[in-house]
Amino acid sequence: MIIGVVSDSHGNTCAIDQTLAFLAEQGVEPDAWIHAGDVTPDADYLAMLTQKEVYKVAGNCDWPDSRVPYVRVVQLVGHRILLTHGHTYGAQYTLDLMVRAASSKDCDGIVFGHTHAVTYFPGAITILNPGSVARPRDDGQGSFALLTLEKNQAISAKIFRI
Repeated sequence: MIIGVVSDSHGNTCAIDQTLAFLAEQGVEPDAWIHAGDVTPDADYLAMLTQKEVYKVAGNCDWPDSRVPYVRVVQLVGHRILLTHGHTYGAQYTLDLMVRAASSKDCDGIVFGHTHAVTYFPGAITILNPGSVARPRDDGQGSFALLTLEKNQAISAKIFRI
């Protein structure tokens, strides 16, 4: 299963459009999407365009909405992924709190945003921040990721710049 992952779109639906155009040029169509917060209406826009499931969480720039949690566990193809924007775990300072939370929830993956910079650490608990699709802090180009999930296989990811 291929999962597209975006974060920190901040209302820039053109960045979502660019991401989808890039994937269309590559002939890739993810089976589902993750939006790791900031701004969650963009996740709804993504769902409308792709007609795919979009798993989303709220970020620090989202209005409080009881229908959109700050943290959730997504179960896909035998994997449990802790999905969070990261601000409630202090992601800009350390990954330790997220790793502990993921471990306590039997997760083998973490997807987060907030820092606007790419982070990818494969391992027993794979950690992924796709960076910001709209406002990158680590490069001049926005970024997104594709997660590959296979039963009984380690989670893998590939980062793309648009």
